[in-house]
Amino acid sequence: MTAFDLFLQQAINGLSLGAMYSLLALGFTLVYGIMELINFSHFNVFMVGCMIAMVTLKLFGLNGQDTILTGLPLIGVMLVGFFVTMTLCGGIGVFIERLLLRPLRAVKGPAPMITTIGVSYVLFNIILLTIGGDSKNFPNPLPPIAFNIGGAVLRLREILIWIIAVLLMGGLTYFVQYTKLGKAIRATAQDQEAARMMGIEVDRVIMSAFFIGSALAGASGMIFGLYYNLAKVDIGFGAGLRAFTAAVLGGIGNVPGAMLGGVLIGLIESSSGQFLGSAWSDVVIFSILVLVLVLKPAGLLGRLAPNKS
Repeated sequence: MTAFDLFLQQAINGLSLGAMYSLLALGFTLVYGIMELINFSHFNVFMVGCMIAMVTLKLFGLNGQDTILTGLPLIGVMLVGFFVTMTLCGGIGVFIERLLLRPLRAVKGPAPMITTIGVSYVLFNIILLTIGGDSKNFPNPLPPIAFNIGGAVLRLREILIWIIAVLLMGGLTYFVQYTKLGKAIRATAQDQEAARMMGIEVDRVIMSAFFIGSALAGASGMIFGLYYNLAKVDIGFGAGLRAFTAAVLGGIGNVPGAMLGGVLIGLIESSSGQFLGSAWSDVVIFSILVLVLVLKPAGLLGRLAPNKS
C-alpha cells in the first residue's frame, strides 16, 4: 500500500469516526449554548443508546454476524433501530432535565454540573448490573460489500454511517435555522430573559434541547455499535471525552462548530493512530484540547451563546 493509499484509508476511517463524534458533540453544544452547562451524563446516554440499539436489533432475530439483510428489510430494520434508540435516549434526556436539573436551574455554582456527573454514574451502574461489564457482540446485519479505491477499502458500513450522519446533521441544521422551535432555541441561547419576555416558553425550549441532544447521542451510540461490532459498558467515557474535545475545538455552543470539530477529531484520531501508534492518539487529541482551551477558548468557529453574567 502506497503512502497515498494509506492516507486515503485513514481519511475514510477518520470520517466515519468523525460522523459519530459530531453527533455526540452536538448534544454537548446544544445544552451548553442554552444553559452554559457541561452535561457529563451525555457520556453514558451515548453508552445506553448503544445498548438499546443492540437489544432492538436482537429483537429482530439478529445475533452477531450470522444474519445479513439487504434491500427493504435492511432499510426497515435500520430505521426502526434508529427510531427506537433515539426516542428512548431522548426520553432519558428529558427525564434528566425535567426532574433533576430544572429544580437546580436557579442554583449558583457547580451543583448542576456535579448532578450530571452523578446521573452519568447512575446510568453506568444500571447497565453494569443489568447487562454486565463484558463486551457484547453487536448485531451486524449489513452485507459485506466493499469497494476498492486504489489500495484503500470503502465498506458499505462506512457509506451507511456517512449517509445517516449527514441526514441527521442536515436535519438539525434546517431545524435550528428555519423552524419556529429552532429559532426559539437560538433566541434562548442568546438571552433567556429576553426570550421569555418575547413569549418564548424557555422551559419547553430547554427540554427540547435535551431531547434532541440525547437523541443524537443515541444515534451516535448505534453508529458506534455498527462500526465496531461491539457494545460495552465503558465505551461512554472515551467517546464522550473525544466528542467534548470536538465541541470545544469547533466552539462549544456553536452547532456547525460541533460538526466541524467532530470530523477533525475523527481524522486526527485515525491519522495519529496509524502514523504514531494507537497509544499516542489520546495524547494528541487531548493535547489539542488543552491547547485550544489555552490559546483559543472560543474554538475555531466561536461560541453561539455569549457569557451571561
